[in-house]
Amino acid sequence: MAKEFATETLDKKMSEVFDWSDSSTPVRDALWDYYMQKNSRDTIKTEEDMKKYLDMSDADVAADAEKLLK
Repeated sequence: MAKEFATETLDKKMSEVFDWSDSSTPVRDALWDYYMQKNSRDTIKTEEDMKKYLDMSDADVAADAEKLLK
């Protein structure tokens, strides 16, 4: 049986998830951009940082994204 990932929050626009954002960028892309800046544009490091979101619940994704991006 294939594992299902909780990615609904990752695929929503920032403005749909957070009342403080008016961005139409998907949460996944906003997090990717954050980690790319943090990792000096190193895609391998950024990919490693992003993997954890595939196993998180939607609530945990939203909480972590708010902590990092607000």
